[in-house]
Amino acid sequence: MSTLSWIIAVSLAGGLLSVVCAAGLSVALGAHRVNVLISYAIGALLGAAFLEILPHALEHGDPHQMAGTVLFGILVFFVLEKLVLWRHCHHDHCEAHEAHAPAHDHGRSGLMILVGDTFHNFVDGILIAAAFLQGTEVGIVTALAIIAHEIPQEVGDYLILLHSGYSRIRALAFNMLSSLATLVGAMLAYFALSEMQEWIPSLLGLAAASMIYVAVADLIPGLHKRTELKATLQQVLLICLGIASIAVVQALVGE
Repeated sequence: MSTLSWIIAVSLAGGLLSVVCAAGLSVALGAHRVNVLISYAIGALLGAAFLEILPHALEHGDPHQMAGTVLFGILVFFVLEKLVLWRHCHHDHCEAHEAHAPAHDHGRSGLMILVGDTFHNFVDGILIAAAFLQGTEVGIVTALAIIAHEIPQEVGDYLILLHSGYSRIRALAFNMLSSLATLVGAMLAYFALSEMQEWIPSLLGLAAASMIYVAVADLIPGLHKRTELKATLQQVLLICLGIASIAVVQALVGE
């Protein structure tokens, strides 16, 4: 196979594999546990942002510029969420005006996650292409590492989409579409790698910002509705498990 063929095959297969594995694990856990496992999703998002994405971004970019990018990204996602809320308030009953919070958030956190995950997948495609241009073995190892990192994060993303009101089919479909950004990033990198390198830190910073914002602004406040000790301990343990799943996968792939 040619280098370009390897890049296309791995980009498509890797994205689809991580999404399907995530959906399969989520189905196996059962729909009645989705709300409970939001705590795990929070841990997976924070673990991916702070243990994987931001360290990679800081390796390639200036720390002060990266901090500014993350701050800018959080502000952008705040404005984006406001726009979604305004649209909802003008077309339906607004949750901000309801006495009791609904079971889901009308797609807000799901939309943030899809935007951030698309940035992240785009950067993964750039990294895959760069690795294969150095050699087939390097490319395969890099692709396997990326897929391994993506699975626990995609589980969290899939759960958040379900929590956000998406059906299982829609959540799977949107995750599949988001995974195609890997192929787009890989193709752009293959034909214009030198120009794409300087964008990597900023794209990673925006991806991290989306994950931090969704975890802290959208998901964690919902956990505070259950204040009993048993529920709190369960939430803390699942958040730690989400973080640990990212850390363990990183250790297994030698990063």
